[in-house]
Amino acid sequence: MLNTQDILETINMIREENLDIRTITMGISLFDCVSEDESRLCDRVYDKITRRAEHLVKTGEDIEKRYGVPIVNKRVSITPASLIGGNLTPDGYLRLAHTLQRAARTLGINFIGGFSALVHKGYTQSARNLISVIPQALAETETVCSSVNVATTKAGINMDAVAEMGHVIKRCAELTADKDSIGAAKLVVFANVPEDNPFMAGAFHGVGEPDCVINVGVSGPGVVASAIKRAGDCNLSELADVIKKTAFKITRVGQLVASEAARALDTPFGIIDLSLAPTPAIGDSVAHILEGMGLESVGAHGTTAALAMLNDAVKKGGVMASSHVGGLSGAFIPVSEDAGMIAAVERGALSIEKLEAMTAVCSVGLDMIAIPGDTPDEVISGIIADEISIGVANTKTTAVRLIPAIGKGVGDNVEFGGLLGYAPIIKLSEYSPAKFIARGGRVPAPIHSLKN
Repeated sequence: MLNTQDILETINMIREENLDIRTITMGISLFDCVSEDESRLCDRVYDKITRRAEHLVKTGEDIEKRYGVPIVNKRVSITPASLIGGNLTPDGYLRLAHTLQRAARTLGINFIGGFSALVHKGYTQSARNLISVIPQALAETETVCSSVNVATTKAGINMDAVAEMGHVIKRCAELTADKDSIGAAKLVVFANVPEDNPFMAGAFHGVGEPDCVINVGVSGPGVVASAIKRAGDCNLSELADVIKKTAFKITRVGQLVASEAARALDTPFGIIDLSLAPTPAIGDSVAHILEGMGLESVGAHGTTAALAMLNDAVKKGGVMASSHVGGLSGAFIPVSEDAGMIAAVERGALSIEKLEAMTAVCSVGLDMIAIPGDTPDEVISGIIADEISIGVANTKTTAVRLIPAIGKGVGDNVEFGGLLGYAPIIKLSEYSPAKFIARGGRVPAPIHSLKN
């Protein structure tokens, strides 16, 4: 039974504490669009996406009006393009990217994800062709997002792919230098990529998913920060309980929206991703949650411990609120999208080394971090290798989304606007991993991968 206090509390979360549904993402399988003819493939892809997601935006808007819950993004994810491209040439994949952009524009959605490849154990020619045009595809489209999975705990790390992605990220930045290198912000490099992630830029529709599915990503850092403030000087066990109960309430709102969207669109409900996804808005910051827990600044000693506790409590609360929790689910720590993280970098409290340590206990990885535009490709690959190794060794998803800011250096900012915010350019190590990266090959899977 609903009671008046619960209703009023939820209204306050929305009005005062920045509670929102970050995204309704419709996943669409494109396996039935496969064709040896490039034109026929693109036509089938466009037709299926626009047919299945025809009412996605309107449904989201209707739910917003009915319940008063802001739904920030309406998105589509597709089967990884390299799996349905077959014998497409690089030019064919570029045409497919433009087809995805055209479908997104027709639907009025915010992003479309799945211009992706899975190369954790090696390349197919199809994957090679797709990866070769990622920079051009992201430069020539506005809403298309891309991801490449280069490692799993079971397979190890494809270091040839890691080396290549250093080049690809740098090229993405160069081709969009006039827009603060935003092309790189639409590309993610993964280890242990989840197949039901509703969040961009890494979303795609997994091969084990149904033909079409609705996944919802919630948000709510401001709600958690307010709950911690109200809790006062309690001990950490009590604080974890406060976070857990708050995450439960946030996830129940997401469950309601997901159920309503699935019913209205006559599409199966997939998962709730209960990640705390921050925005540049004041009061909607994961960094401010950590500081509310007692840190003078995020980046101080103790930050990783506080984040580990937060992430665990969020997951425990969320799984009680929904039987189908998936995706990434935890706490995101992007720099450009979090006002508190931005401030910590600007005052010198937060380094890339500390961010890397934090990724061992949070949802994803090194996310939306601006680096000097003259950073060598192999240094970017080294950062990827470090982060991906954390994921492989800990049997968790990790990812890298770096923005080499062409023409800029430490002390400068990049400005994206909207949810992507802005970011101060962070200092990197001056020493090179070039010889290590050049070895190539595959880093073997860790011994604990042998669990069968």
